[in-house]
Amino acid sequence: MKDGPKKIIDDISNGFAEHGYICSEQIATAVYLASQLEKPILIEGPPGVGKTELANTAALFFQKEMIRLQCYEGLDVTTAVYEWNYSRQMIEIRMAEAGGYKDKKGIEKQIFSNEFLIKRPLLQALEMGENGA
Repeated sequence: MKDGPKKIIDDISNGFAEHGYICSEQIATAVYLASQLEKPILIEGPPGVGKTELANTAALFFQKEMIRLQCYEGLDVTTAVYEWNYSRQMIEIRMAEAGGYKDKKGIEKQIFSNEFLIKRPLLQALEMGENGA
């Protein structure tokens, strides 16, 4: 017979306790719902309330990688999603120029490939979700 939601929520609470995190029924319920819906949880609050510890414990419990995005005033898309490795792109361009490479479209296609992309937390999380990780 399948376990009901209440039993699973209790199992989450007990599992978190085994990892040293005592959580309320509300937190265990939110974790349960997020796992069932396969959606992330946005945890917000002042410093020191245990946001990162909750995420670390959930990652341990579900045997998943925890990806942390430190939010602060002035956070921009390049810090949260991705940015290009500009110095590596410039080196590649200079090397192509020195080698007499004339195909500008080919260089452009190469330097804007995944090889030159620095993946930040949101893109990492999105890719993990796509891969079923």
